[in-house]
Amino acid sequence: MGVSGVGKSTIGELLSQELNMPFFDGDDFHPKENVLKMSNQQPLNDDDRRGWLHTLNKLAIKHSKENGCIIVCSALKKSYRDILNKQIQDHSKWVFLEGSFDQIKERINNRKGHFMSSELLTSQFDILEEPDNAIKIDVSLTPNKIIEMLKKELINKSDFGLFGLGVMGKSLSRNLARNGFRLSLYNRHVKGSEEAVAKNFKSEFEELASAMPFDQIEPFINSLQKPRKIMLMVNAGHIIDSVINDLLPFLDADDILIDGGNSNYKKTKERYDYLKSKGIHFIGTGVSGGEKGALMGPSIMPSGAKDVYKKVQPFLEAIAAKDANNLPCCTYIGPEGSGHFVKMVHNGIEYVEMQLLAEVYVMLKALGHQPDQIAYILEAWKETANSYLLNITIDILRKKEDNDWLLNSILDKAGNKGTGNWATIAATELGVPSTMISSALFARYTSFFKEERVAASKNFESTEKKNLDISQETLLKAYQFARIINHYQGFNLIQKASDRYQWTLNLSELARIWTNGCIIKSDLMEGLVPVFETTNNMITYEDIIQKIKFLKPSIKKVVSEAVLNELPIPNFSEAINFLNSFAVANSSANLIQAQRDYFGAHTYQRIDDASGKFYHTNWETN
Repeated sequence: MGVSGVGKSTIGELLSQELNMPFFDGDDFHPKENVLKMSNQQPLNDDDRRGWLHTLNKLAIKHSKENGCIIVCSALKKSYRDILNKQIQDHSKWVFLEGSFDQIKERINNRKGHFMSSELLTSQFDILEEPDNAIKIDVSLTPNKIIEMLKKELINKSDFGLFGLGVMGKSLSRNLARNGFRLSLYNRHVKGSEEAVAKNFKSEFEELASAMPFDQIEPFINSLQKPRKIMLMVNAGHIIDSVINDLLPFLDADDILIDGGNSNYKKTKERYDYLKSKGIHFIGTGVSGGEKGALMGPSIMPSGAKDVYKKVQPFLEAIAAKDANNLPCCTYIGPEGSGHFVKMVHNGIEYVEMQLLAEVYVMLKALGHQPDQIAYILEAWKETANSYLLNITIDILRKKEDNDWLLNSILDKAGNKGTGNWATIAATELGVPSTMISSALFARYTSFFKEERVAASKNFESTEKKNLDISQETLLKAYQFARIINHYQGFNLIQKASDRYQWTLNLSELARIWTNGCIIKSDLMEGLVPVFETTNNMITYEDIIQKIKFLKPSIKKVVSEAVLNELPIPNFSEAINFLNSFAVANSSANLIQAQRDYFGAHTYQRIDDASGKFYHTNWETN
């Protein structure tokens, strides 16, 4: 592409010979009326070009299904290139031939037999919008030099780089390759433990036949088309900073790094700012779905500069799961570290959903059911409370080993990787009562004190026979109630962060990308998509209000019965305790504020003074 006279046809023909690809000159496809207009020294307008651009797009689509082709045309505006790119944006590459006005005018004046004269050149420069993501070539170079540069850039250059071949990195690599992207794969070389990882991985899977494996950073970087797009799939924390520092000496301005790990959102903001000062773009990206999701289609939550996201959008959307309308479960979240923030809260919601199912298991076991019987009961719950986590719990409860359920052999110490902790810290920093996430987190912490729990059980565990007076239907309703409160608290935390940091997050779109590909996908999540189209506070939505009222008696019954029978159900308890404390017009906090004023002179406000004035009282009496 470029203005008339830059040498598009010359370079295009030479390149087609070098790459053995068919060549088409866009000028040959102009309708007669366009040619006549230009011959009469009249510039074409957008309407004149529209049909011509669609014709070239159809030509490009046809050849993209074969071995590709080279097309030359002016394509001066972004809107023109958008038409030309339609349906092939993932597989097209633009070469922009650029030169000065005087240089191009001289060339046109020396050109023989062409219908366009130099008198129209000004009109072309006037509308020229330089492309952001193109190989830019100075036309003052010789044709042979230009071809040499283009061959180096286009031949054996990958579209996308994947740095780190752990479980998630490998799955995402295969997903990208299956979607037609040419990849460069990197994994470090550690003698005796990590040797030829990328090379061996490539040889395992047919879809990686065209991928290029590396264990040295410089050749890995040099194998990528510019601007380079590299996804980092390494452990969160200081390792990310080490990797960035290792990459920086080999990167160029406008290259893009994508952090696909579970990084802390504040660190993502710091890295974004640091790399921006170096001219490098940074996209913090939450990825949910585990190993299988990464391979078959995860939910993806990218954030950063929106114009930079658009450059990696074709890659991320291609590998993402698809929702019920076949739209990618990937969307631009917002600026800075917002993508990693919402992934953090996603994981907090996940903590609670897992804990609730564990508590359901505790209660059904107390009712005398074996794991396979519990699985059968939960199978029936799928009709009204289906979710990914419910389904995997059913599979776990049915798994046997040596004539016993495998679950019975698993040590009851639950680990965590930090996101639940970060979510709890974020809630306290923002002053948001995300009590169920913290309760689920502390349930995991409690589980880890195995030896102390065993000792405590000898002193305090009741030997009385459990007499749990609840039905399966009541337990299901209580479970549904607790899940609604969990989702309310999670989305409320996201909304409050959006308000504080001015992220302008779209809760409906966020719920949509969590309807497939991620760990917390569920029928409930699908129902929240239209809810958040009208409100950012789901417990003000009339249908949800009525459902909470309908389900509330069941959770009251379940929690009271569990407490009487000394069953540990912290998240079920927290669900109803939260609503009881939240849905109170006048709470006991007036006494707490009075206590604060008594011992610390912290002052208080009065309900009979609307001015907002603060008061202090001498509370001591003689």
